[in-house]
Amino acid sequence: MSNEKPHATGTVASGDTSKRVGMETLRERGIDPIELREKLIDAIGAEFTTYYYYTNLRMHLAGNEDYKEITEDARLEDRAHFELVVPRVYELGGQLPNDIREFADRASCPDAALPEDPAPENVLTELLEAERCAIRTWSEVCDMTEGIDRRTYDMAQRILQEEIEHEAWFIELLSMERDGNVNPAGHFIRGEPGDAPLSTNRRFNESA
Repeated sequence: MSNEKPHATGTVASGDTSKRVGMETLRERGIDPIELREKLIDAIGAEFTTYYYYTNLRMHLAGNEDYKEITEDARLEDRAHFELVVPRVYELGGQLPNDIREFADRASCPDAALPEDPAPENVLTELLEAERCAIRTWSEVCDMTEGIDRRTYDMAQRILQEEIEHEAWFIELLSMERDGNVNPAGHFIRGEPGDAPLSTNRRFNESA
């Protein structure tokens, strides 16, 4: 009896490092892995630039420490989203743009720039609309990968859940700040700022 283990059939030859089975299986299931990869780069470009812009927006919420605290959670969780998906770009045979300006220009969402009038109402509006764009972006990734690319879908749906939370937070704050209305988000304080309970890489690296 031969001890030689059979190789699975497919288009990638044994020992071939020029191709990736992880990409070939996506093609077989109807997803263009290059199209997906480029979409992911655009999506995490938005997460990266949002982290930057939220830093500035948060600074201008001086005197509103509750607003600042919640913005800090969203800011750091957007960074966690970027870091969660970066490896997937490389697994799909890609890489981050070498020029950060190109990366920012590719972002799937508009810049969450500081308004000319940085009143809390205007800053919260900017934060809210940034979260809504993120929800649309990650919903598209989920739709594209559900039932086909389990790895990307798992990442995208976890990010999407947190983005939906973020939207609810800023609806609550803006409703009270602008309209004087109570519009609860069901927000609970994270264990620590930016805990990112669903998307942080740290939880997957911690020992039990």
